[in-house]
Amino acid sequence: MYMKINRYLGVFSIFMLLSCVIAGTGYGNQESFPDFLGDDPVETDYLDDSLEDAIYDPLEPMNRLFFKFNDTLYDWVVKPTTDGYSWIFPYELRKGFGSFFENLAMPIRLINSILQGDLEKTGVVMERFLINSTLGVWGLVDVADEEFDIKPKRADFGQTLGKWGLGEGIYFCWPVIGPSNARDSVGLVADAYAHPMRYINDDRAFLVSYYITTRLNKLSLNPDVYEDLRRFSLDPYIAARQAYYDYRRTLVDNK
Repeated sequence: MYMKINRYLGVFSIFMLLSCVIAGTGYGNQESFPDFLGDDPVETDYLDDSLEDAIYDPLEPMNRLFFKFNDTLYDWVVKPTTDGYSWIFPYELRKGFGSFFENLAMPIRLINSILQGDLEKTGVVMERFLINSTLGVWGLVDVADEEFDIKPKRADFGQTLGKWGLGEGIYFCWPVIGPSNARDSVGLVADAYAHPMRYINDDRAFLVSYYITTRLNKLSLNPDVYEDLRRFSLDPYIAARQAYYDYRRTLVDNK
């Protein structure tokens, strides 16, 4: 058992090194891998004509160019890397990694729950952190959900700004980052500074490696999300844009 753990840790270190290499080639920004709907499970019924007209996308030609770049990046880099990662690490171990990463990012959810004035959500965030950090061995097991049925709550600064009444602004499809808008782009920057990893180790290469690894692990747990979007939509650009807005608006409106 001890030798098996050492083997997994050794392989994990190799993937961290690979993340540094990827970061050095220019993929070291936030949201380094496609993550169209954030942390939650994704549905594939993307097109909603009643909402599409409300999306302000004056930069569509440029956004489509960046979408094509991201799509190519997915096929040539992200998908092969994710497949290799999934082949080496069993599902249960990857699930544990994901739970640990989510638990570590608790301050982002806590700060934004407080800023939103949502006492119930703030309590849930604190409960989950305390339970998972103790009974769940620093978050490697989501005991709060599995044993106490305390479901995770999403809270980020883009959502907070929306609840404060700030509009979405222009739609952006950022290179590497993917779908966003003016409001959520500001939120991404704010949340990056709220993440405790920045204060644990401020080395840029380490931070980039950590972030890429979290995205890689998350994608490995939901490998069919992007494949389904491309397979079941006539225009993947429109589908991704609509899916992003449907999800973000649901978060802000608490539907």
